[in-house]
Amino acid sequence: MSLVKASVRFSNVLMAFLMTLVLDTVMTFTMVSVQVGWTPVFPMAFIVAWFTGFAVGLPTSLLTMPLIVKLVKKLTTEP
Repeated sequence: MSLVKASVRFSNVLMAFLMTLVLDTVMTFTMVSVQVGWTPVFPMAFIVAWFTGFAVGLPTSLLTMPLIVKLVKKLTTEP
């Protein structure tokens, strides 16, 4: 089985997508667990919250990623 690879020019979009996917999933799971608990409504509450968080998080990541990269470059030095 071979893995389909994306072009390098899409690396920023892929990075933002994957970071949003991981962070949104962990944060949504944590917050819904705290707010709702392990009740019968947990799965639906998680799905609704996850989609909402991802819909906000992905554009935010795409817009802020270039600014954050520039800031990190200014705050760090080469060894």
